[in-house]
Amino acid sequence: MSAFLAKRLLIGLVTLIVASIVVFAVLEIVPGDPALLMLGMNATPEALEALRSQMGLDQSIPVRYFNWIGGMLMGDFGRSWTYSSPVLDLIIERGIVSLPLAILSLFLSTAIAIPVGIFAASRRGTIADSASMGAAQIGVAIPNFWFALLLVYLFAVWLRVLPAGGFPGWGAGIWPALKALIMPSLALALPQAAILARVTRSAMLEVLGEDYIRTARAKGMSRRTVLWRHALRNAMIPVLTILGLQFAFLLAGTIIIENVFYLPGLGRLVFQAITQRDLIVVEGVVMLLVASVVVVNLVVDILYAAVDPRLRVKA
Repeated sequence: MSAFLAKRLLIGLVTLIVASIVVFAVLEIVPGDPALLMLGMNATPEALEALRSQMGLDQSIPVRYFNWIGGMLMGDFGRSWTYSSPVLDLIIERGIVSLPLAILSLFLSTAIAIPVGIFAASRRGTIADSASMGAAQIGVAIPNFWFALLLVYLFAVWLRVLPAGGFPGWGAGIWPALKALIMPSLALALPQAAILARVTRSAMLEVLGEDYIRTARAKGMSRRTVLWRHALRNAMIPVLTILGLQFAFLLAGTIIIENVFYLPGLGRLVFQAITQRDLIVVEGVVMLLVASVVVVNLVVDILYAAVDPRLRVKA
């Protein structure tokens, strides 16, 4: 098991290094001058040069890259040029919105998708199966911002039970804050639940055709026990793969949803930083998201080994 973990950690470290180079290089070739954007078109050359020096833009690209990486390793993500605030403080301030949103969305997606996938697989070829997968196909095809608009009309405009947007902050109480996250999390969760339900159904159908499932049924085990105790565990490998990918998407792909609901999260922070060409903020947030993806994939790999111990030997 230790060799398995060491190999996965090494892969994650290499991924982070390559991602940091790509992120830094891509943002370096983006056209535009941050100093000119901040000071305006009427700024004097002397003022522009002084601001570029203050921002470190007069240094060579390799020096700026290693300064950036070294700072992050020491917990210093730099200082935002737009907000005049440490980037790490901005990430923490916005992350307490985006992280609960992603976790709640993943919980809702899993709670919806796995029962639906098992239900459809256990009734293969029936009307219930066709209806479930038809609904899942619609969920895959429709973008999440369209779901967001429908949810706003239904729960905020018509029923008036949930706020249409904004975030009161956790200081206002857990329930008011969660109420503000319910519709955004549903809008994020429904398309992901549709994908996960289809994957769960396919994995369950493959497992249900195995000999040990027929043997379990022949021994007199109930259909429910066979489905949930034997079939589901052996079908979890592809399901865990999709769950890992979905959490990364939910954490990194909230830009549209956070702007629809006016949530002060990481997605909206990145959007604002890109429009203002605050590159140090974009670099810090993107690298944090990459690190979160690496950690989630590591957790998924560990869960693989827990579900199927044979993978430890193969690794």
